[in-house]
Amino acid sequence: MKKDIILAGVGGQGILSIAACIGLAALAENLFLKQAEVHGMSQRGGAVQSHLRIASDPIASDLIPEGKADLIISVEPMESLRYLPMLHRNGWIISSMNPFVNIPDYPQVEVVLDEIWKQNRYITLDADAIAKECGSVKSANIVVLGAASPFLDLKYETLQNAVMQLFASKGDDIVELNLKALQAGKEYALKHS
Repeated sequence: MKKDIILAGVGGQGILSIAACIGLAALAENLFLKQAEVHGMSQRGGAVQSHLRIASDPIASDLIPEGKADLIISVEPMESLRYLPMLHRNGWIISSMNPFVNIPDYPQVEVVLDEIWKQNRYITLDADAIAKECGSVKSANIVVLGAASPFLDLKYETLQNAVMQLFASKGDDIVELNLKALQAGKEYALKHS
């Protein structure tokens, strides 16, 4: 088993929480894990990205070579496009359709989505709306993680346990909200892949 994942988004969108959940699940399944630092202006609403590699065998480098990423998981659609050169020709883009307009010349979201939809394999979802239905738009990142879950080669129950572990200190209501968001994202992906 080997998965090379690019995580992308904008500072404050929960990229670190997605990475932590995948990492906790991978370790629980006794897999090897390497993660590059999250790069970008995460405190100022700037672009952030991270390389996350999980495998059943030891991993030599924490950086994913160009054209070798199995997944781009993005909480912001334009950020998913930034890393297209990293994606393997059979790789998947899992992206929220909700733009974070943090620059004055942000393109029309339809133009951004059209570029994603030109790719071979993708799932785009209105993560904000799904998260709101689950109880809080703040769980949009976990909705995106749920949508990526069928492609991670990790047991879904292990991801659920990772979500419980990550959010346990915030109380049972927050744990349940995020579990609901994870499930909603997974269901969306299974219907649209």
